[in-house]
Amino acid sequence: MPRMVKCVKLGRELPGLDKPPFPGELGQRIYENVSKEAYDMWPAQSTLIINHYGLNMADPDARKLLREQMEEFLFGADAKMPEGRVPEEEDGVEASKGGQSSKGGGGGASRKK
Repeated sequence: MPRMVKCVKLGRELPGLDKPPFPGELGQRIYENVSKEAYDMWPAQSTLIINHYGLNMADPDARKLLREQMEEFLFGADAKMPEGRVPEEEDGVEASKGGQSSKGGGGGASRKK
């Protein structure tokens, strides 16, 4: 049975990480307070931050900024997910039932040439 945590990001009891994601105080805090589901959201967010700011991860200041952004993403005042959030796996189920999915392309109707 997985270890359960009261996730600060998703606001409910969920399976936690198997071990701290990295050494130190922040790694331990994540292990104790963030679910695996919430922590698994971080890589996509970190990619957005790295690309947006053009961070060079060889630069210690860039790594420090990314770590601060991680802490804000997981624990900050605006960290909690909005009410009514549909997890990705449920979103796919909805799409297969004929509902519209927020994933994928989009665009308007095709034109005749």
